[in-house]
Amino acid sequence: MQENDLSRRLAAEFLGTAMLLATVVGSGIMAERLAGGNVAVALLGNTIPTGAILIVLITALGPVSGAHFNPAVTLAFLIRREIRVPAALLYLLFQIGGAILGTLAAHAMFEEAIWQLSANTRTGPAQWLSEAVATFGLVGAIFAALRWRPDGVAWMVGLYITAAYWFTASTSFANPAVTVARALTDTFSGIRPIDAPAFIVAQCVGAVVATLALGWLLHPKGYPEAGAGRQKAATAPE
Repeated sequence: MQENDLSRRLAAEFLGTAMLLATVVGSGIMAERLAGGNVAVALLGNTIPTGAILIVLITALGPVSGAHFNPAVTLAFLIRREIRVPAALLYLLFQIGGAILGTLAAHAMFEEAIWQLSANTRTGPAQWLSEAVATFGLVGAIFAALRWRPDGVAWMVGLYITAAYWFTASTSFANPAVTVARALTDTFSGIRPIDAPAFIVAQCVGAVVATLALGWLLHPKGYPEAGAGRQKAATAPE
C-alpha cells in the first residue's frame, strides 16, 4: 500500500469510530432524558441508533479502510494475516483516539461536562462472559458474512449489535475502543474505568476464539491467501 492509502484508511478508522461513539453516547444521553426513568425504554433508545449508525458507517467507509472501528476486529484480521502489525497498531491508536473524540463531542452536543469519568458499575463474571460472547458473535458474524455474503457485512454487524444489546448482561460493548471511551462518560452508557480492563480482556478472548473457530468452520482446508476471493473493501492495509 502507498503511504497516502494508509493515511486515508487511518482517517476513515478515526472518523468512523468517532461517529460511532458520538452515536452511542449521544443517544444514551437523549434516551435517558426522554425515558422518564424507564430503563428498558432508555436502552431501546440507545440500541436502535447504534445498530443503525453501524450500517451507515460500514457502508460508507468500508471501501476505504475495511470499517473495523474496533481493535478486537483488527486483532482478528491480524490473526488471519490480513493486516500487518505496524498497520494494526496504527489502527488501534486511531480507533481509540476517534472513540474518545466522539464521546467528548456527544458531551458538548448535550451540554454535559466535557471531561468525565464514569461511576457506572459493570463488573463480575456474568458481565465478562457477556463481553466474550458478544465479541465472539460479532467477529463470527463478520467472517461469516465475508465468506458467504460480502455485500451484507454492514447489515449483519448492525443487526447483530442491535440484538446483542438485549441478549447480553453487559449490553454488548464488544469493542475495546468503545470500552475506553465509555469509561470517560458518566452518563447512561458509561463504565467505571476500574471495570474497563476486564471487559477489554474478555473482548480480546472472544475475538481470538471466534477467529480460530470460524477459520475451522468456514475454511476447512485453511484460510485462503489474504484477501483472495474477497472484496478489497473488506481487507485491511498490508
